Formats: sequence, structure tokens, C-alpha cells
Amino acid sequence: MSSLSTPSKESIILRGVRVHNLKNINIDLPLYQLIVITGVSGSGKSSLAFDTLYAEGQRRYIESLSAYARQFFERMDKPDADLIEGITPAIAIQQKAATKNPRSTVATVTEIYDFLRLLFARLGTIHCLKCGSPVIKDTIDSIVDQLYQLPRGSKIWITFFWNQPNHLSLLEKDGFYRVVQEGKIISLHRLKNSPASGYDVLVDRLSLETGSPEERERLVDSLELAYKKGQGRLKVIINGQEERLFSAHLECKQCGLTYEEPFPNLFSFNSPQGACPRCHGFGDLAVLDEDKIVPDKSKTLEEGAIEPWTKPVSQGMMAELLHEARRRGIPTDVPFGELKEEWQRFILDGGDGYYGVKGFFEWLQTKKYKVQVRVFLSRYRKYIPCPVCGQTRLNQRALSVRLGGKSIGDVVRLTVREADEFFASLSLNPYQQKIGERIIREIRNRLKFLLEVGLDYLTLDRMTFTLSGGEAQRINLAATLSASLVGTLFVLDEPSIGLHPRDNQRLVNILRSLKERGNTVVVVEHDASIIKEADFIIDLGPGAGENGGRVIYQGPFQKFWQCRSSITAAYLTGKKTIPLPSQRRHPREFLIIRKAHQHNLKNIDVRIPLHVLTCITGVSGSGKSTLLYDVLYQGLTGATSSGFEKIEGADLIDKTILVDQSPLSSSPRSIPATYTKAMDDIRELFSQTREARLLGYSAGYFSFNTRGGRCEECKGAGQKIIEMQFLSDIVLPCEACKGKRFKKEILEIKYRGKNIDEVLQMSLTEAVEFFHDSPQILKKLSPLIEVGLGYLRLGQPTTTLSGGELQRIKLAYHLVHQKDKHILYLFDEPTIGLHPDDIALLLNCFQKLVEAGHTVVVIEHNLDLIKCADYIIDLGPEGGDRGGEIVAAGSPEKIVASPHSITGRYLKPYLK
Repeated sequence: MSSLSTPSKESIILRGVRVHNLKNINIDLPLYQLIVITGVSGSGKSSLAFDTLYAEGQRRYIESLSAYARQFFERMDKPDADLIEGITPAIAIQQKAATKNPRSTVATVTEIYDFLRLLFARLGTIHCLKCGSPVIKDTIDSIVDQLYQLPRGSKIWITFFWNQPNHLSLLEKDGFYRVVQEGKIISLHRLKNSPASGYDVLVDRLSLETGSPEERERLVDSLELAYKKGQGRLKVIINGQEERLFSAHLECKQCGLTYEEPFPNLFSFNSPQGACPRCHGFGDLAVLDEDKIVPDKSKTLEEGAIEPWTKPVSQGMMAELLHEARRRGIPTDVPFGELKEEWQRFILDGGDGYYGVKGFFEWLQTKKYKVQVRVFLSRYRKYIPCPVCGQTRLNQRALSVRLGGKSIGDVVRLTVREADEFFASLSLNPYQQKIGERIIREIRNRLKFLLEVGLDYLTLDRMTFTLSGGEAQRINLAATLSASLVGTLFVLDEPSIGLHPRDNQRLVNILRSLKERGNTVVVVEHDASIIKEADFIIDLGPGAGENGGRVIYQGPFQKFWQCRSSITAAYLTGKKTIPLPSQRRHPREFLIIRKAHQHNLKNIDVRIPLHVLTCITGVSGSGKSTLLYDVLYQGLTGATSSGFEKIEGADLIDKTILVDQSPLSSSPRSIPATYTKAMDDIRELFSQTREARLLGYSAGYFSFNTRGGRCEECKGAGQKIIEMQFLSDIVLPCEACKGKRFKKEILEIKYRGKNIDEVLQMSLTEAVEFFHDSPQILKKLSPLIEVGLGYLRLGQPTTTLSGGELQRIKLAYHLVHQKDKHILYLFDEPTIGLHPDDIALLLNCFQKLVEAGHTVVVIEHNLDLIKCADYIIDLGPEGGDRGGEIVAAGSPEKIVASPHSITGRYLKPYLK
């Protein structure tokens, strides 16, 4: 480890940091620099970056606020350290979507939508809902300008409408003696007995000649008088023939419909004033999916064709259906798909006194306050675009307002790049320019940062929960950049996730611009191209878990190369590499997707080879996730039949498994030992000890989730949380069990000299050695070590694990439970959070799955993994609408030889 220099005043000083597995470390971080924290997975990078630096910076800032303000912030735990000095207010930008809220979009998160609402309220033009004509207020100046565009010498009559024909004396009193009727000027005295409902009262007659000041003054005075007497409405008759209506109100001149002035909330789909009345601002509707209700049309009614009525609780509905069908002569032993259309509709829709399947679901809707009913309903629903608003989420009044020929719904459907081009070319008159200039500048500023972080392909209405972790992080980064903060500590978690190698330099430029504004930027990163751009490096290790948590190197990047004890430095210098496979597998069988057209896929035919390792590559937004998840996974599992024509070869696969980074459980009681089922065998071993049998302790007594052996004071949690209201909560070990989760008498039962708590505190590596003669436990735990997770404790809550660790735990689980003959495994960027040393372990696991006869398909940007693939499908050429095509497909060598493949260009040096 490099020695600590004398700390400068421009440093964050850390002394005796013991958070998680950090070993009492001392670090001096220079302020206003780009700092990269690296090291093998599990070495303590996140503990230092997020649980120490960010937690303390955020905690100090929050505790400086009033008690009232503090209640609105998440409370942060105080890091376990002897001294932390010089820390600035901190912001964490992590690799997870901020919210699952379907109302959260790219535009709302970046505040672009707030400015759009303001812009359309101030500058938008209403268009009549009935005839589509522009609805504008006519000012006196605008009327004068229009009239002086008429040919010189035009004769005009200025009138207003009088709707009280029985009170003509009032007009005479005000000095009006003539009206216009059927193109003629008639005296009021001749109209006293007329039954007409109203009259166009003549205010003035003018001949528009030179436009002299006197002439203009007379015209303005007459127009103002007509507006005043006509309650904001007037008519100008030109040369006794053409009529032009003018109004100081927002009303359609053709239809007479009046409109209110647009206001920002009119364009909010979160407000009842702007939301579509049908979908309530969600953009889509939940409807019954007949394909889920009758998933197998080859089944008869007697065989259970109506899937929701095959459940035990629905036997009554099933019996009633069969009775009604027989009573009406509908055969119950004929496949549903072969029944007459009218019979199928009767079964589904009901009629003639019978409620049908849909009537059953309508009745269930009245019971949806029950959780189990809501879950049941969700199984048989699908979402369709709202037919009223067309997924714009807004009502017709909001969509009737346009700017530059587009409604706000049209604008948010644009990609980031298209939106930037739209506002760059938006033509405004001087008056509009004065009002809208600042608003448009704010919008374009945010669009510029989204472009800079490589998200030009995203549409502004894209829901944030559909974004990948990397995309969500870069959106938050763009939002942060637009805030122009200074003197802040930014902590980022692998910002290169989801980025093609081509875009890494653009990311580096953004990180440097953050630093140059006077901020300190701390990045947890494994990507060599990002590490090489750092001003200061902290390398943690040497191993993971209990074998990590030490500082291997801290200092300027230029001297990092010389650190011989650093595994990271060895990979950066090329002393250590991931070797190329000695030979590649040649596929013989293929899964073929015909005419994939979901999202931006361009009707492509995709051949996915079986029994090999395949990588799907391409720049961000090229359609990789759409192909893997929305088409391949959803299509093979029967979740959807849209987005493609057909999938050929599905019969060659027994099962399809998607291994993602979603949490195993939201409960802190979920641990690696329980997820892998090894805990069952461990509890059984303890129950078979002599002491346990004498006392009658079954395996259930050695579980902290059930009554019997667990500590009832803390219900097996091992700790108690004391809420401190506006301060961070205090977590104290349970006084009864001292944090051990079990009763004292259970802890006295020992297996090979260790009690159940001591076993759960073991690392997985230690546990494998301890249970070396227990084949069942070894079978379940060994794969976890194979995927590089030997440092995890058996009893470590899975809620504390990173996305990459969760994905590898699932992979280990599947390595154990390979019961089906041929499984198709789908992975989305499995190298997230992995050091090159860990990628080698991951590759070994993939190869084992393939050698066992399975197929592995991986979305990946990491070139070390891509170079080891048997087959590559490279999508592109760009993101969004400019992507969705197959640029190249074949072995890595074939991809490198393709002149059109951007991936091939960056992969070439890795194949040497």
C-alpha cells in the first residue's frame, strides 16, 4: 500500500474506517479531482464510496437543516470511522431506476416536461376541437395590421352585434343610429317593428387610404368602441361583401366555441385538469387478455380450456359453464378453437341470463380491495394503448394546443435528438421570442446533456422503470449536470454500464466537466478506459469479503502501473489477461425469430444458435434488450405473441430462464443459505446431533424465521431498530440474544464445535471446508464459489448485495438445479460490477452450462467476454430509429472483419 502523504487542506481525510469489510483504513482523497475506486468484486468499493463518503456527506448536510425539513429526507446511518474531515455535501448517482412509478418519464425526471408545460401555456395556439381552426385573441393592434394589408382604398364598415332588439332606444341614447342588414346600411327607425333577434350595429365607415396617423387613430378608436359595446366581439365588413369576425376572447370564429386560456396544469397528466378522462393520465388501459384466459385453444371445456376456472376455488363457475353450454347445445368435448365463433363469444361475453367469463371478472373488480383478487386479476390482463388519447395521457383540450405545428403529446414522442432539432428550428415572432427564449434555452440545455451522455435514442415519453440501470444512471447524471452544482461530492456507481466502448470517451468528458466546475467526482469503476482517465486511484483488495477491505494503492494514476501487488494494475498493463478460447463451437441448430418488429426492430429475421455461448452486442438503444426480453423471452414463455411473426425451433428448448438483477427478496431474512436451499441441510445436520435429539429439537428449531428456536424478543432479526425521528435510526443488537438470532439453549447445540450462529457467520469458502463431507451442502454452495462469491457470509442478508452479486447467485442456483434437458439461459449484462478477475470466473460458469447441453445468450458490452463468445449478433448501426437492424452475425473473427460493425472495430485488438 502506498504511504499516506501529509493531508492538504484540500482533502477529504478518512481515518479508521470500518464500514462493512473495510479494515480500519486511512485515506486522503484530493478535493476537486476525478477519483476512481477500483478492485475485485466484494473488496469494499461500494462500502467506501456509498456507505462512507456519500452517507457522511449526505448525513451532515441533512442534519444541518431544520427538524421540519429533515423529516422529508431519507435518514442515513453514521459510518463507523474514527475521523472524517473535509467532506462536502454529497450526491449519489447509482445504477438503478429511481422509481417504479408509471407516471415517471424521461421528460419528467429531467424537468424538461415542466418547461414544456410552461412553454405551451405561454406560446401555444389553441385549435378548435370541432373544425381545427386556430383560436386566437384579436388585439386592436393585430386587427389594424390585418386591415392595412387590404388593397388601398378598401371601404370597411365596423360593427358590433346587439342582441336586444326590443331596446333600440338604448342604442340611440349612445349615439348609434344605423345597422347593417343583408349588406345594406339601414336606419334604426325603420327597424323598430322588426322581429329580428339582433343586429349588426354600425360604429363607423372608413376608406383605408394612406394609413396616416389621423386615419389610424380614427380606426383604433372605432375598433375599441366596437369591442366595448360588443362585449369583446366585432365584425368588419369589407367593400360591402366580405365579413371578418374578431374577438378579444379565445373563441372559434367558425364554430363559436369558446376556450379558456391555457395554463401549465392543463398539460399535466398528473392533474385532473389535463389528464385523459379515460386512462386517467396513464396512457394505456388494462383489459382482459383472451389469450391468457384461453391459452390453449386445443383444450375442450371439459379439459379446462378456460384457464382461470381450472383453480379449485373456481370449480363452481366451471360447473355452471358446463351446465349452460350443454343446455344450449354447445359441445363440451370439442377443442375451444373449433367451436363456432358465436359459441366462443357466448362463453367469454355471456348473454341470455348467463354472466360469462367477462361477467365473472367484472364481479371480481368489485372485490379488488383484496390483495389476492388484485393479483388474480393481473394474471389475465394486458395493457392496450388508450383509444381516446392515443397514449399521450392528456385530454383533448390539452392536445388542441400546438406550437410549431405540434401538440405537447407530439413533442414528447420525439427522441432526444429529434426534440433538440425541433427546438433548434422552431420559428418564433419577436413577441414570442421575448417570452419563450429563456424557456427554450432551459429545455435545450437539458437535451444537450442527454445527448452528451449518449441517450439521443430515448423518446421523452419513455417510462423510467423501463430503463436499464445504466440508462437510469445517465439520466440522473444529465439532470445533475443541468443543475450546475459546484462544491459538491458526486459519487457514481459504474457509469459506463450499458455504454458501448465507442461512447466511453464522451462519458469521460462529462465526468471531467463536472470536476472542472469545482466538484469532486468519485467513481466506482472496472472499465479500463475510464480508470486510465483518473487523476487519483484507490485500489482495494487484495481479495473479496473478509479477504478484502484493505488499501492496495492510493495515489496518482501515473504511479499505479508500478504497484506490483495490484491485480487491477496487472490487467491494465497486460501482464494478466483473460485468454481466448482454444477453439470455438460451431452451431448446428438454430432458433429462428421471423420478422421481429417490436419497438425499433426493423422486421428482422434473427438466427440464435443453440448449444453455444452467444453475445448480443451493439451501441446503446440498438434494440438488444428488446430482442432478448420483449421478443425472445416473452415470445418463448407465451407472455406475448406480438412483436414478431413466429419463432421457429422453440420445440428444441425445454425451458427458458431469464437471469436478471432483480432482488431475490425484499426481506432482510433472505440469505444465501436459504436461497440455495443449503440451509435445509444445515438445519437437518444440527437436528441430528446427540444433544438436539435428546432435547427433541427438530430441524425447525434451527430456523430464525419460525417459532421454536428463534429469539422471540427480536423475532429472529438479531437487532432492534430505535427510531430517532429526524436523526438517523439507531440499530442495536438484541439484548436477549446479543444479535445471534437464536435462543440461548439453541446456541448450546453444537455441530463439530460450532453453533448455528457461528456457522451462519462463516464465509461460503469457510463453509465448504467445514461441511467437506456433506455432499448435499457442497453441491449447493460450491457453485457460489465458482461464480466468485466465496467471500459472502452464509447468513448475509441478500438485500445488502449488489445487482451483479444477485445475478451471480441466481446463476449459481441454476448451476445446481439443471433438471431440464435443454435450458435457454438469457442474461442482461452479467459483467456489471465485475472485475476482470471475476469475469474469468463468470466465463467458466457459462462454459459449464454450455458443456452441459444448454444455450447461453448474453447482452454484453464488455469486450473481454465478447471475445470469448462462440457467436455474436451485432445490432445497429445506431440507437433508436437508426438502429434495430443486424449489422453482422457470426464468430468474433467474422464480426471484426465486417466493415460496418462498430463493435468489430473495438473488438479487433482483443483478438490478437
